[in-house]
Amino acid sequence: MSAESTIDIDTSLHPLDDPVRSSLRGEHRRFATWVGRTGRYDREVAEFVGHPPRLDGQDWRDLAEAVGPGGTVGLRGFGHEPPADWTVLKTFDSVQMEGSGLRVATDPELRELTAADVPEILDLIARTQPGPFAPRTIEMGAYLGLHVDGRLVAMAGERMRPPGWTEISAVCTDPAFRGRGLASRLVRAVGAGIRARGEIPFLHAVADNTTAISLYRTLGFTLRKRSVLTIVQVPGIDPSGV
Repeated sequence: MSAESTIDIDTSLHPLDDPVRSSLRGEHRRFATWVGRTGRYDREVAEFVGHPPRLDGQDWRDLAEAVGPGGTVGLRGFGHEPPADWTVLKTFDSVQMEGSGLRVATDPELRELTAADVPEILDLIARTQPGPFAPRTIEMGAYLGLHVDGRLVAMAGERMRPPGWTEISAVCTDPAFRGRGLASRLVRAVGAGIRARGEIPFLHAVADNTTAISLYRTLGFTLRKRSVLTIVQVPGIDPSGV
């Protein structure tokens, strides 16, 4: 694996059009591994892989090397046609929302989570399924949590960091504590930290998660773009033949 080539950087793209590679070139460069034009996060941090908007033959080979034989990867955008020996596992529609209008507010009841909280975080993630969360995801940014009787019952935090923007992610609440406005409090508080740095919050959601999207709209987020995430699997045999 090699350092990223600089020839593919398209300055006409908005940072949110290529959020993974934009983050890996910037604030998250310490987590990056590059194979040609493909960048991936350290697997203990996040499972995201960034790729060019249009992949040529070399890009597919680089993507296979970055992911590894038999590995899976989510491709963002429309019109991807994997090589014949790859497997398309599923596709789903997604939305990207920007939060320049988010009404932020700090919240003294929320506590910033640390590495010591990871076991409890992973337990909450497993029970609520807000999306992928790895053992070191907490290193991507600030994560806030609400504890009741010493138990973590709700959380949210910062994930990708394209220049000028920060993604809000892992918004989740223990089922026993839903309906109390905790998600709203957490999103607004995480947004306050982002806004304090002079950055703008954004987030992603599965398009059919209408409840979450409706909540984000009420908080001040607006739809920026619709996209498709295609989950594909690399062939089990190393394509390099090694």
